[in-house]
Amino acid sequence: MHAPDSSFNDLDDGIDFSDVQQIKRGLIASMVRVVGFDPDSAGPHDWFLALASLLRGHLSEQGMHTSRSQYGKDVKRVYYLSMEFLTGRRLMKHLLDLGIEPQVRAALTALGQNLDVVAEQESDAALGNGGLGRLAACFLDSMATHAYPGYGYGIRYEFGMFSQTIENGQQVEHPESWLQNGSPWEIVRHNLNYTVRFGGRIVCFRDEQGHESCRWVDTDDVIAEAYDLKETGFGGSIAVNLRLWSARSTQDFDLRYFNEGNYIEAVKEKTVSETLSKVLYPMDTTLMGQELRLKQEYFFVSASLQDILARFLKVHKNPRLFPEKTAIQLNDTHPALAVPELMRLLMDHCGLNWEDAWDITRNSFAYTNHTLLPEALETWPLDLMETLLPRHMEIIYRINHYFLQDVRRTYPGDGDKVRRMSIIDDATRRVRMAHLAVVGSARVNGVAALHTHLLRERVFPDFDRMYEGKFVNVTNGITQRRWLLQSNPPLAALVSEAVGPQWIRDLDRLRDLEALADDTAFQDRFLAIKRQAKVRAAALIEERCGLCVAPETLFDIQIKRIHEYKRQLLNILQVIARYNRLRSANAPDLLPRTVIFGGKAAPGYFMAKKIIRLINDVAEIINHDPLVRGRLRVVFVPNYNVSTAEILIPACDLSEQISTAGTEASGTGNMKFALNGALTIGTLDGANIEIREEVGGDNIFIFGQTAEEVAHTKANGYNPWDWVNADEELRRVIDMIRDGFFNMEQPDRYHPLINAVLNQGDPFLVMADFRSYVEAQAAVDALYLDQRTWARKAILNVARMGKFSSDRAIHTYARDIWGVGSMVADA
Repeated sequence: MHAPDSSFNDLDDGIDFSDVQQIKRGLIASMVRVVGFDPDSAGPHDWFLALASLLRGHLSEQGMHTSRSQYGKDVKRVYYLSMEFLTGRRLMKHLLDLGIEPQVRAALTALGQNLDVVAEQESDAALGNGGLGRLAACFLDSMATHAYPGYGYGIRYEFGMFSQTIENGQQVEHPESWLQNGSPWEIVRHNLNYTVRFGGRIVCFRDEQGHESCRWVDTDDVIAEAYDLKETGFGGSIAVNLRLWSARSTQDFDLRYFNEGNYIEAVKEKTVSETLSKVLYPMDTTLMGQELRLKQEYFFVSASLQDILARFLKVHKNPRLFPEKTAIQLNDTHPALAVPELMRLLMDHCGLNWEDAWDITRNSFAYTNHTLLPEALETWPLDLMETLLPRHMEIIYRINHYFLQDVRRTYPGDGDKVRRMSIIDDATRRVRMAHLAVVGSARVNGVAALHTHLLRERVFPDFDRMYEGKFVNVTNGITQRRWLLQSNPPLAALVSEAVGPQWIRDLDRLRDLEALADDTAFQDRFLAIKRQAKVRAAALIEERCGLCVAPETLFDIQIKRIHEYKRQLLNILQVIARYNRLRSANAPDLLPRTVIFGGKAAPGYFMAKKIIRLINDVAEIINHDPLVRGRLRVVFVPNYNVSTAEILIPACDLSEQISTAGTEASGTGNMKFALNGALTIGTLDGANIEIREEVGGDNIFIFGQTAEEVAHTKANGYNPWDWVNADEELRRVIDMIRDGFFNMEQPDRYHPLINAVLNQGDPFLVMADFRSYVEAQAAVDALYLDQRTWARKAILNVARMGKFSSDRAIHTYARDIWGVGSMVADA
């Protein structure tokens, strides 16, 4: 039960954050008592720690209020399970959410400090890599802003994915040591930990009444220790808790080995156990890497489910009430092991029979699918699963047995359908984790209208027909608090001046900007703010890359995870074609342009790393060619993260969203760019379709084959050579790469890349879409010359982004999937 009611108002160190003098005194006290530094000699980093520690106390108090309210009202809670939470820096977000940024700025100024300099001392939390993790962070923000009773669960990665540098044009990975100086935001729960088991064997027996019980014995155990972060929402009404698990050995030190002089063996168990929370997505090209990744996924799932069930059982003694009070969202297939894990806990620890446990389980989970690519739908070898998780494999086999009985009853005599739908792929001897998530969830959702349609028609058609109403769409969204209010203060201030501040909680209010799209005075202010953002981005590029770029040029930006389907290759091919035109002195209509790339390739992704090197080799030649100086620059910004995005996105004129139609689930970068006044060039893929519907076809540059046309092209024997041979400009670009024009010291460097595109099928239709893409870029050039018309279209993009708020997405999840309500009536 929850603690007896008491007031927090009598705490001695309580601070009125509306009072600058109280904040100043609180900062000095925090510097002395927490940081342990003399305020007279403290530097910006010390003041960051003092301010963060001061705010953390306030956030803890807020979190306790939230928890008490949830327990007091006995509300249904949402638990969001995700391998990634790409939260970015927290200081400025908390200050804006709490509405105390001006007061804190004034207090620091009185102490001789600059808030902007202090905020720069914070490291980005290395808890994610791409859109999946940023989406999870946006959702927590929206839950907190609109007072939904939510929790996040993930892993506290000590070294993130990696820190990226570019050396000799190549990506080089280094540990991302974001925790080397600690994190002042964390609350360590040393007394809150759970045992996570691996290996061992299963002992089953029946009692006198014939009830079967199983025990998982002789296991290798790891301790999951909790670290909490408080996620604020705008207005500061509640705080959502993000609980991250860190792995700790059950035996830190073996004194027997130490006394024998075997110092390595003395700490071996500690070292092996704690690798589980070291790195995000360990490279799984080896068996050891696959085993570590599987253990990592189960580690976080098991600790989270144990914690969720323990919290439920504190108040409700009947586990059959679990679905009425609990909704668990699986963010992609990584947490799919939650399905058999909840079954295990309900049967082996709560004593439920199979039927009751299964009824509870399949009514508690919902599953978000984030990919249409078959190779990205996670599967695991049976042998590995049976070795590491024997109890779970017993449960999975049994789930599959009963499920396939239903399939046979529904489709009698259809053996092919049984094989396609089975959770176990007998041909490859692997467990299909997406199938497990679909079978074990009450709802499955895609993240854009096209994605959900293709999910139902191409990826899970048999499941969709069998489970009527299970598949639904919830188009992704972004939080305007981070991606406009925080990252682009000048534009946010202009918007608030024009239409009022209500857009911060209700993005649909941006529609009122439409009336100003043709106002020349408003356009001038809008364009001045864009130029100011470009000056800031140019300074970042000079600092990181040593390259001067002109803010007067069009900033053409593609920043996202490096992957073949996202087609950074198509972009750089077009850049080479533009370069050739400029060198021919026969391209007066090509306006000056700065093309900016950024993103990380997975360490084991050979082709993606080749694309990064090609971009950098091309940049090296173009940026040093006097014939195109001032008219074309190519930049690869290393170590792309949230803080970098907050500088580059507001500066963008043209947003590259050019994935092959039918491959991108949704995309959220496209939304962030448009919200900041960039025009999109893209295919009809993911959320681009819905963005076009909202902003209007005249205010976006669409090119390339549609998803249906892509499928038709492939079905009719697509040959990329046909497209190359029919396009002289494309053929010249390919020849330059193949012949080593951009890397004369190693002419064959990109033969594997060219071979993959031309001789191995070009699976993402780069050649087929090249000409259409070049023509769309020509339309961009023509429009940008007319700055009035460009400004009008950019303003309309901002005005029509209301649909793409994560607030709308969370309201939809709450209403249609989770069945939860806001904790405050007016939220």
